[in-house]
Amino acid sequence: MGDAHAEKTFAGLGTRITFYQEDSHVDYLLYLHKNLADAGYCNNKIPVISKTLGNKGKLRKVVRFATWTYTSFNWIREAWYRDGVKRVPDCIEEYLTPLGLAIWIMDDGSKANKGLKFATNSFSHQDCLKLTAVLKKNFGLKASVHSAGSENQFVIYIWKESMNQLRKIVSPYIVSGMKYKLN
Repeated sequence: MGDAHAEKTFAGLGTRITFYQEDSHVDYLLYLHKNLADAGYCNNKIPVISKTLGNKGKLRKVVRFATWTYTSFNWIREAWYRDGVKRVPDCIEEYLTPLGLAIWIMDDGSKANKGLKFATNSFSHQDCLKLTAVLKKNFGLKASVHSAGSENQFVIYIWKESMNQLRKIVSPYIVSGMKYKLN
């Protein structure tokens, strides 16, 4: 749901997942890389910070890495993309675990008043409603969908009443540099 994307490679026979973050979140990306490398899904070479040009010629520092390409990852691409558009699959409730929720927070979460906001701008209103229902069903969290200011862009807001429960669920998985998102 975050900044990763699944892409077909090798003439469409396999899929790899590419992860990307600004250099300010390098600790998180290295944590994610280590977990995937230890599981055998990518090489163990530590990702390095590279420079790229952003909007209006602004220099940005980013960290990227990708998994190996597997045909067994094809189902992930097929579940998450329809006609090249990223969407929330119907099976999300099976895969949104405490670890998955922590990764989503580290990837796309931000502190918002006394709650937490997910940057779900690229998902439809219906997808955001599906996610709030899964947050309630899987974790007992109260959440709502809010307009992101632009037409057809939405964010999910975890209510302050659910923040203590959220902290209990994800704290074991949150890297130190990302704990500020939960305060």
